[in-house]
Amino acid sequence: MASDRVEALLARLEQLKTSFTPADAVRLERVLGTLARARFEDAAALGRFHEALLFVRAHPYNPRLVRLTEQLLGGFSQRIARLRAAGADLTELEDPEISGIAGTAFSAIFTYRIASYLAARYGKSLEIDWEAYENAGAMGPSLPRFIPLLEDDTLVEANVPYREWLEAAGGNLAWLLERLAAWPRTVEDKAELYELWRVPLRWEIGDSPAARTHTRLPVRRIFYQREPLIRRSEVSLAAALAAPPLPVRRLPRRRGEALLDLLRDTSAARYRELHGFTHGDPGSFVEAGAGRGVRIFLHGVPPRSRLPLRAYHAGLFVKNGVPVGYFETLSFFERVEVGYNVYYTFREGESAWLYGRLLRVLNQLLGGTRFSMDPYQLGHHNEEAIKAGAFWFYRKLGLRPMRRELERLADAEAAKIASRPGYRTPARILERLAEGTMIYEAPGVKAGEWDTFEVRKLGMAVARAGPLRREDVAAALSINPERWTEDERRAFANWALVLALIPDLDQWSTAEKRGVAAIIRAKAGPDEARYLRLLQGHARLRQAVLALGS
Repeated sequence: MASDRVEALLARLEQLKTSFTPADAVRLERVLGTLARARFEDAAALGRFHEALLFVRAHPYNPRLVRLTEQLLGGFSQRIARLRAAGADLTELEDPEISGIAGTAFSAIFTYRIASYLAARYGKSLEIDWEAYENAGAMGPSLPRFIPLLEDDTLVEANVPYREWLEAAGGNLAWLLERLAAWPRTVEDKAELYELWRVPLRWEIGDSPAARTHTRLPVRRIFYQREPLIRRSEVSLAAALAAPPLPVRRLPRRRGEALLDLLRDTSAARYRELHGFTHGDPGSFVEAGAGRGVRIFLHGVPPRSRLPLRAYHAGLFVKNGVPVGYFETLSFFERVEVGYNVYYTFREGESAWLYGRLLRVLNQLLGGTRFSMDPYQLGHHNEEAIKAGAFWFYRKLGLRPMRRELERLADAEAAKIASRPGYRTPARILERLAEGTMIYEAPGVKAGEWDTFEVRKLGMAVARAGPLRREDVAAALSINPERWTEDERRAFANWALVLALIPDLDQWSTAEKRGVAAIIRAKAGPDEARYLRLLQGHARLRQAVLALGS
């Protein structure tokens, strides 16, 4: 089939995939049937076909489209193999926006924990990419720990052939990771050393479970899209928060372990790593049914991987069994900093509605009533978010800049958009608007209370205070942390730094002091959700912390 004919069919497919009428469903099937017989001559066109198929699989009109898309995706690695055999350039398929297609490969730098996970799970399909290794000399000071006599080379020679040394020692990625694992140091020391090396790894994904082409979760019932997608203008965050509680269930640990594997796979295939996926607690998973075929999975991290003050949660969005995005939250009292990411493939779907459902889950499970968005998510040092107009996506949903000068700039831009047909905010102004955090405050809460607060300011106040005596804090609270568990003592050590800055702590009531002790111990408990609820119920501590961090 001629390339211009393929191009026309792909354009038609991309048009029909978001139209949900009986007639367009028939047209869509015909286009897919024709493209099924097409021989693609370049990687870009094949990549577009793949992404459109995944979108239709997540938003099918009927069972026939489910079967047809699964059939076409099932043979995708063979299409990639034919392109490779024909000498086509496949580098376009390594772009993070579409990486992870079955049959493809890419190079990336992973942390020690994820590299170890991938090597254990996918074995020889993962190897050191020596051709892309521009900083092999970083191995010099440390590799002699694992290879005898290597110092005779590294200490005096300018161009050490590390690859040859490793091969002479019988070494490859598996060998290197085994030697690191056996090194008598902490996991943190091993991770620090490995990450100093910045080793690029070449991953031949093949038809493994990590291939986005095949990644699915089992579903009992498919939601068939028989009506138009919900547009951003139809979404009210106030209504989303006022909606009835979503059905929620806690998952068994074994199910959590499988979900963590899926989270790590889907992220690594997109060049991403997330603290909550790398260090996730498989025993903490909760599943919320969001409706319209969407399930939201939320989990925490074990005490040793928690942040000193904020509570950490992360999770995944799945629609009709297909992973469509992920999120990360940092919560303190009732404020939740939300990192929200819909995978590129699915951004023409119901992203605004999905964001509203996420806020409902965070309100329901964590008690959040203020939801903020980090500058990076809006476009600060993030060109993709600038191109996507992320600032206006959230502004139109009701979030506002927390810095007054940025709010005035946003108001001025909104006036220009309203009065000048065709006007678009220039990239330089979007970059300026993205310099500050945005926030959405639920109806009924006092506005502006968190506008000048930053956890960073709290930490800097501690740094300026210099050495503090934790035993004085323990005495003020009338507690003995030595009787607590190791995780509880660690939580106390962190919180004591902040509590020591509260001048009248020793004058608080007995109930208030007991409340603080309960909060600290809950930080080390099974689930940080309880920690947040206790924080939200301690008015005096909230007032003191807000003042210190503002």
